Amino acid sequence: MGGPEKRTFRFTRRNTSFYFFGTLRFADYNSRLLIIQLLHPNNRDVFAILCKNLIQSVITLNTEEKISRTIVNQLEKWKMLFDKNSSTGLTPDEQQGLFGELHFLRKFLAQFNNRPNSVLNTWVGVDKALRDFQDNSWAVEVKTTSTNNPQTVTINGERQLDETLLDNLFLFHLSVEISNGKGQTLYQKISEIRKFLENDIPALSLFNAKLFEAGYLDIHEPFYQDRFYQIRSENFYKVENNFPRIRENELRSGVSDVRYAIILAMCDEYLVSEIQLFNTLRQS
Repeated sequence: MGGPEKRTFRFTRRNTSFYFFGTLRFADYNSRLLIIQLLHPNNRDVFAILCKNLIQSVITLNTEEKISRTIVNQLEKWKMLFDKNSSTGLTPDEQQGLFGELHFLRKFLAQFNNRPNSVLNTWVGVDKALRDFQDNSWAVEVKTTSTNNPQTVTINGERQLDETLLDNLFLFHLSVEISNGKGQTLYQKISEIRKFLENDIPALSLFNAKLFEAGYLDIHEPFYQDRFYQIRSENFYKVENNFPRIRENELRSGVSDVRYAIILAMCDEYLVSEIQLFNTLRQS
């Protein structure tokens, strides 16, 4: 038998505050080995999500050029997320908004308990999409308020409540009271959903990835532990007919980036039940 096969390679490295990224180029085989090493054990869960995301993004690609470009793009995306999430966590408004989306998500998962991945894939608000939950033919926008005037919600953009390209568009309004001890914290709401998904590892991993994209990390839990949300009221509206909103085609030429408020007390005729909403989504 001959001795061990000699291989020559060139090493390239790149560091971030969370992980070490390097490649080994094997000259004999004109191929590369990607090495990604976690620097801080506390970030193990997020690192696992990163690795899975990289694998999923390149698994169908068949050229080194495409794979290299995709990996670099994905790592840059993750670097921006790490940079964003490495401070002191979410702002109070971001916490409240995420709590509202999670409150709706929990209901959604309960209604479609045999399709958690499909439900989680419609949660696109964390990707800075136009609306918080959206599929091909429907969308749900979630608004969470805690002000002294809880019946007014702010709409961001002329397209957020424009149903022109959708079969069904709903507005879910959650009114909460913020306290130091009554209700549920953001972490408790997240733990509730994780418990629901604990026997479906792919769905749980997807949920954790979505949380990270929303800017949430478990290491920031101490920042959120004294902020409790107590549900005051929750209502579902179907955006149709003369529902008070702006459509994109109604704007004069040159007008854009519209931000406006809706008085929900004027929208009672558009109220629908929770069952009606989910039945509509089920049939879509």
